[in-house]
Amino acid sequence: MRLVFPTNENEGYLSKRGAHFGKAKFYTIITIENGEVKEVEGVQNPGHNSSACGDAVTNIMSFKPDALIVGGIGGRPALGFSEAGLDLYFDPTSKTVQESLKIFLEGKLEKSSGQGTCNHN
Repeated sequence: MRLVFPTNENEGYLSKRGAHFGKAKFYTIITIENGEVKEVEGVQNPGHNSSACGDAVTNIMSFKPDALIVGGIGGRPALGFSEAGLDLYFDPTSKTVQESLKIFLEGKLEKSSGQGTCNHN
């Protein structure tokens, strides 16, 4: 299973999480096999181009993730991930990827039904 976490730094699973996926400086990608971390990778966020949030959806989907775990996300990209078949989870409280990963693996994160958490799109 490949999990993507928007982060503000590239420090593996000790990275501080980004509050909003589209504004994060990096994406930390965690590969889990049999309940154990097998790989941790940091990738710089290439940002938005002409199609705005559509670029962010395309960028993240290029990592071939199984789930995206965010602190916040707008309605349009949340719908885009839903339409792409990607599971989206909300974690508004964890400070680091390590903390968020732990509660994800415990099954304690809310799964999106295609809705965003932000007031703007």
